[in-house]
Amino acid sequence: MNQEDYDPEDAYEALPDVYEDAEATRRDAGDAESSRASRGWWDRNADEYQSEHGAFLGDDRFVWGPEGLDEADAALLGPRGDLRGKDVLEIGAGAAQCARWLAAQGARAVALDLSHRQLQHALRIDGGAVPLVEADAAALPFLDGSFDLACSAYGAVPFVADPVNVMREVRRVLRPGGRWVFSVTHPIRWAFPDEPGPEGLSVSASYFDRTPYVEQDEQGRAVYVEHHRTIGDRVRDVVAGGFRLVDLVEPEWPAWNGQEWGGWSPLRGNLIPGTAIFVCERD
Repeated sequence: MNQEDYDPEDAYEALPDVYEDAEATRRDAGDAESSRASRGWWDRNADEYQSEHGAFLGDDRFVWGPEGLDEADAALLGPRGDLRGKDVLEIGAGAAQCARWLAAQGARAVALDLSHRQLQHALRIDGGAVPLVEADAAALPFLDGSFDLACSAYGAVPFVADPVNVMREVRRVLRPGGRWVFSVTHPIRWAFPDEPGPEGLSVSASYFDRTPYVEQDEQGRAVYVEHHRTIGDRVRDVVAGGFRLVDLVEPEWPAWNGQEWGGWSPLRGNLIPGTAIFVCERD
């Protein structure tokens, strides 16, 4: 996305109405349908998402998930001092908050997202200081070995039908020894209702049911798709994508964090994990 394509006044113009009457179901959804649904959903909901969560995310903070685990403390990509001069790709960047933090550490960061509207918010925040690319994570528009590091905080991976393809694409654009770190909803959460209160503490579905969660319109067209993988599935995806898993982080809910974010809450966060972070390296 080029800065000349952006008018700051556009960032909060009305978009087509969100599908408030969408039907929630569990059914198969392939690559093309999942990608189309994700692009549409994030374009329609980017304004609301940034308005609701922007203060928590910050303009230039790297948060791995609703628990609030900060890369400044976790150093999952490596020590802060080692980021200087590194080429880093953020996938599913949203408004590029993480990429902006990386740039502040001296990294050459690039933010990639499928949603044009999310990238408009990135431009609203910094006017194009961080390079932005609008593309699908399953077809990264970069040459082989372009980056030293890649990261994704709840971006892309949960929304694609073929995560192995994304892993292979990330491996392709990383240099030997490159690190790939991504966070997703912790797979155990799929067995529980997506509710922050006590009703979200009783198992209501099989953890082993991989059928995608789909919201669809009256014509049966998917408007939101999220794909469930077990912990074992995610590990196998990482290995099949050509990576070595070096750590799996399950952030605990910190005492300072009193917010609810969808199904995430202090009540649930103190009892079951909500986020899984996979730290991978390319040999």
